[in-house]
Amino acid sequence: MNNRHLISIGMPVFNCESTVAYSIASILNQTFEEWELIVYDDGSRDGTVAVARQFSDPRIHVVEGGQNGGLPACLNRIIGQCGSEYFARMDGDDIAYPNRFQDQFDFLQSHADVDLVAGSMIVFRNDGSALGVRRGVEAHEEICANPWAGIPMAHPTWMGRTDWFRRNPYNPDLVRMEDWELLFRTCRDSKFANLPEIVLGYREDSLNLRKILVARKHKCAVMLQKAWVDRSPWHAAAGIGGQIARSLVDITAIGLNLNYLLLKHRAPPVLSNEIVVWHDVFEKTRGKALEQMAQQAVSN
Repeated sequence: MNNRHLISIGMPVFNCESTVAYSIASILNQTFEEWELIVYDDGSRDGTVAVARQFSDPRIHVVEGGQNGGLPACLNRIIGQCGSEYFARMDGDDIAYPNRFQDQFDFLQSHADVDLVAGSMIVFRNDGSALGVRRGVEAHEEICANPWAGIPMAHPTWMGRTDWFRRNPYNPDLVRMEDWELLFRTCRDSKFANLPEIVLGYREDSLNLRKILVARKHKCAVMLQKAWVDRSPWHAAAGIGGQIARSLVDITAIGLNLNYLLLKHRAPPVLSNEIVVWHDVFEKTRGKALEQMAQQAVSN
């Protein structure tokens, strides 16, 4: 878009009519103000674009991408268009904490050797209730200690140097594991970090078994390819074995209608003070969303 802003926030959206107002409102509530938000619609068939266009802030750009191309392709297009020093991820159904971008900006400014920083995130249901919190280890060496098993950096919380993303584009052919593949591909020549603070509310009200299994299938296929290139059959075997074991747990839990218990298991408990902070963030975000949409309704 332009280079007057320090952070370009990429928000690919697809059929997010009921949630995108909250996500955009959480950006408007940021303590850091030198940002631009690129809402890239990936062929939605509902009113997502109409809701996004109700926000009149000049820093918000709504782009209609046309035919659905998938998340990694959308992110590559956004990264190619933005001109800011830093690029940040945001989904159309999540809620950013007010200090998210200030904290990540300050960290990257003071750690010139770090290419990409993520953070902890609280998992919440559609009604705003907290299910748990997902935390990552902080140092690069811990994050990348066993990349075959996983690289704990929550994709919705990523923020990094735009040049790094341009040198290392997402693979548009991958399904629901483009983040792991990108980290796996770059971890030897890049440096990552996780903030210990919660920076995002991640909406997860149910689990889709088909999507989970498709993601695990593609991840196993990539592991096989990388094992051939890296000559690491035992690492790949362990990684694939882990994916199969997790798939069996998912199939059993979801088959027994234990979605809620599985969701809670995947996110350790939230501390009582963190719940208080989250409820404040959620209510202020809801208030901002309603305020913006009411103002637009009056102006129309």
